[in-house]
Amino acid sequence: MLAYIAPSGSRFKSTRCVPRQTIVMDRENLEEKETARMEAFSDGVFAFAITLLALNLRDPATSGVSLSQGLIDEWPSFFAFVTSFITVLIMWMNHHNMFNYIRRIDRRLMLLNGLLLLFVVLTVFTTALVAAHIQLGDAGVAAAAYAGTFFATSLVWNGLWRYCARGHRLLGKAVTDEAAKTITRQYSIAPLSYGAALVIAPYSALVSVAVILAVAAFFGITATIGD
Repeated sequence: MLAYIAPSGSRFKSTRCVPRQTIVMDRENLEEKETARMEAFSDGVFAFAITLLALNLRDPATSGVSLSQGLIDEWPSFFAFVTSFITVLIMWMNHHNMFNYIRRIDRRLMLLNGLLLLFVVLTVFTTALVAAHIQLGDAGVAAAAYAGTFFATSLVWNGLWRYCARGHRLLGKAVTDEAAKTITRQYSIAPLSYGAALVIAPYSALVSVAVILAVAAFFGITATIGD
């Protein structure tokens, strides 16, 4: 289509000939920019949560206790820290991979993503509970709170993905139906596994935490070998 060029000095300019392709490209660029903003905010929250985990660590040397003995006595804190650090790291990797498929956002997605980040940060608190009570009589309660947090996180995670994937609502054009279904099946493993950890927690806190680690290992592998 030929654009009308107004004579020099004319007040009037044609607005009828703006290429439709340019409008579509501008809209796509805006949508990608908004998606990148939300992903950057999420990255910041994940980094903040990982940083907070380290605040549960302290100098184990106290009056009457040597540093070496203090380090041995503090093994629950180190164990909980390493477990949660790896788990949050893997969640961040999968969150990043998930947003490689999500190309648009809306207010409902922003709300779901915010709720997901709430449970990610809550992991810091439940990690402290496990570290403080794993050797006590109420270790099962602490492990249940820990597993419950991951169970709730997995439910929100699955809800977020299914909302985006239903009818390709917010996915990129290059994402195939088969790819979306494969990801949905992978994500469905988390609620089942974390639910099992929640059921096991009152009977064996260590086994419950071990199940959570096994789930983290599975999603760490899928996040690494994924496209």
